[in-house]
Order: sequence, then C-alpha cells, then structure tokens
Amino acid sequence: MTTVTLKSTAPAVTARRGPRGLLWATLRLHRSALWFWVMLVAVAAGVLLWAYGPGGDAAWAEYRSRGCLDGRPNLGCDMGGRAADRYQSAEALAGGLIQIVPFLTAAWAGAALIGRELENGTARLAWTQSVSPARWLAAKLAVPAALLAAGMLVLTLLHRLLFTADPELRVTVGMADWHQSPAYEANGTLATAYALLGLAVGALAGMLQRRALPALGTAVLGLGALMIALSDVRPYLWPVRTLTGKQYPEWTGMVVDDGALTSKGARVADPICVDDARCLAEHGIVGYYRDFHPASHFWPLQLTETAVVLTLAALAVLLSFRLLNRRVARAV
Repeated sequence: MTTVTLKSTAPAVTARRGPRGLLWATLRLHRSALWFWVMLVAVAAGVLLWAYGPGGDAAWAEYRSRGCLDGRPNLGCDMGGRAADRYQSAEALAGGLIQIVPFLTAAWAGAALIGRELENGTARLAWTQSVSPARWLAAKLAVPAALLAAGMLVLTLLHRLLFTADPELRVTVGMADWHQSPAYEANGTLATAYALLGLAVGALAGMLQRRALPALGTAVLGLGALMIALSDVRPYLWPVRTLTGKQYPEWTGMVVDDGALTSKGARVADPICVDDARCLAEHGIVGYYRDFHPASHFWPLQLTETAVVLTLAALAVLLSFRLLNRRVARAV
C-alpha cells in the first residue's frame, strides 16, 4: 500500500512544484549572468549617483572659479576643465552601459539561455521531468525579463534624475540633448523596452539556430538591424511642428526636415542663394520651413516607440513558442 501511494502522489507533487522549481533552476544555472547583471547595474547606478552629487558639484565649482557666471567674456568658459571632463565622462559611461544592455542580453539569450541548452540536450531532459516545453520556455524568459525590467527601471530613474538636475551644467559641458542617444533612450521607457526586445530576439535566434555560437551572432545582428530601422522611423512616429519665415526659423529640438518654399507653397530643396535676390527670384523662393519636434514631444515619441518595440518583442516571443511546438511535434 505504501508503494502504491508514493507512485500515485509523486507526479502530482512534481507537477505542482515543477514551475517554481524550474524558476529556481534557471537562476542557479545562470547565476554567473545574474551576478554580472547585478554588478553592471551597481556600477552604472554608482556612476550616475556620483555625477549627480560630488561630480556635478565639482564641475560647478570649477565653472564658477573661472568667473563664468559674472557675465564677463571669458574664453576659458568655452573649454571644460578636469572636473567638467570627469562629469561628462561619468555621464557618457553610464549612458553607454545602458545602451549596450540590449545587445548583451540578446547575445546571452541566444547563446546561453536557449541555444546551448538545445544544442546540449539539456532542454529535452527538462521536458521529460514533468515540465512541458511551453512552461520551460516561459520560465526561461520570465526570470530574465523580470530582472531586466527591475534593473533598467533603476538606471532609467537615476539617469533622468541626473539629466534634469542641472540643465545649464549639462549644456555647458556639452552633454547630449534630449533627442540624442543615449540620453533619449535612457531617460524614458525605451531603455527597458529595448532590453526586453534583446531578450526576445535572442530567444528567437536560439530557437532558429539551436546552437550557441550561431545563435549569438544571429541575435546581435538581428537586434542591431531592428534598432537601426526603428531609429530611422523615430522622427515620424508623432506629428511634427512646422515653422516658416523669410529666413530659416530658429528652433530647439529634433529637426526632421527643412527647405525652401515657393510662391505656390510648394516645398523644394534649398538652392542656397544666400540672400541673393536674383537667385531667389529665379527659383521662385519666398521663404523657408523647418519641421521639428520640440522637447514637449519627448513622451509622445517615447511611448509610441515603446509600444512598437514591445509589439516586436511579443511577436518574437510568439514565433519562439511556435518554433518550439514544431520542434517537439517533429520529435514525437
């Protein structure tokens, strides 16, 4: 009776505890990647906090010591000193670390998370231990996705804190404007969205290649192509604001297009007449236009692109599950 009872209840316990056990197994198996992620977040966060605190204070003190705030002309104010250079380097380092996360994630997901386990047969072993292939893949993606989202949220908040703390200092030392990389991605939801896209693309590459090294290369190249394409369409994700005038109108923000206007209101390429009345008359130029995104368009652009990125990530995950189902069906 005892033997029969154990045989009948053991599978139920395993099935009930299987998903939770798989989550812990994923953490244990990839603990080196987990520690690397923790250290990357810690380093980037430390650099951002230093720049926000003592680094920024030192740069401001250096700027004031040169008499740059008393309104008198001073050529030395156009060049940063050592403190300003350290401040700028810290911001660039943190932004670079945030910017490289999607590529590191794609490479790791394609090679170690999915590709290596399919290549070594570890995945098939897990499928025979009361864990379905779908649950296996879901657990593989859920744990890294949660850790990525948590870490990127911390870095995004700290980067935005630094970016908005001292706008005048940021302009003085020549830091990136709101629409320039990596500040644009790091100041909003895109940093997290691209990290999740990297995970999804890496998983899809692993399912396609089923070997570690080919999956790594495919994931990185595929993610790079997607990010280049998305950056090209970014200015067109939200309606632009247009300024016109007899001369090129002044603006602050992301320029999308500019050129000349004819008497009929048509937009043409600027003939570069340089205030030559005869040249302007020959080309029928009566004014100029400029399409741009002001700073107030940051969140509309950011959220629209985030929606596109997350949609692509969801499609990549869906394709990964379909490839997994086909692979399992062929093996049966």
